Amino acid sequence: MREQYIRWRTPYLGGRQLEMLVFGHAGIPLVLFPTSLGRFFEYKDFHLIAAAAPFLESGRVKIYCPDSVDGESWYNRGIHPADRVRTHEAYERAIVHELFEHARQDTGHGRVAVGGCSFGGYHALNVALRHPDQVGAMLSLSGSFDIRPFLDGYYDEAVYFNNPVDYLPGLTDSWFLDRLRHMAIVLGVGEWDICLPSNQAFSALLEGKGVQHWFDLWRWAKHDWPLWRDMFPRYLARLCEG
Repeated sequence: MREQYIRWRTPYLGGRQLEMLVFGHAGIPLVLFPTSLGRFFEYKDFHLIAAAAPFLESGRVKIYCPDSVDGESWYNRGIHPADRVRTHEAYERAIVHELFEHARQDTGHGRVAVGGCSFGGYHALNVALRHPDQVGAMLSLSGSFDIRPFLDGYYDEAVYFNNPVDYLPGLTDSWFLDRLRHMAIVLGVGEWDICLPSNQAFSALLEGKGVQHWFDLWRWAKHDWPLWRDMFPRYLARLCEG
């Protein structure tokens, strides 16, 4: 399959360099966020990309794997919690205004899909809910969706609007809800997964808003790469179907 390395300097993060691996030559653009503190090469190293080879080689999906800045945002205990949120929001702007735009032009698709494993599932879900006009599908593999544990008790409006378990219950805007109801949403999780309660709770929130989604429970499975490698082709098949 085709593999491409891209790096660019983004003004949204003060000129910081972001790196990315891109896999495939055509198809639905899927932006795949890494796990906690993960790098752009993580999904290749842990063979998630290999699990997607049939979809990449056939031109059904093109996967974009950007760096995270978790070490500078949510996991950065050396700065004030408000600055952690601001750094994350700057990263999101780089993703939405630069990477999404590149992926759309690169593939000719009007909207992108997003996904991720573990904390990457948070990134995918949050950006999808906040930008449903740009995201057509969201694939979370053992995601966790509450960022309050990263903020040492600090809470403000910016935290609220980046914490899906807080802002979705209060969401009443018909523009957002209509687009969410037309988005393909997958919440995959293992029976022995540390994130099972988070996924069960968020599935209930989506149901309460009338947002159809696929809650996919894997029996006898825990929060780890073997589960995610099994999940990923299944979700790609669903993505390509629809």
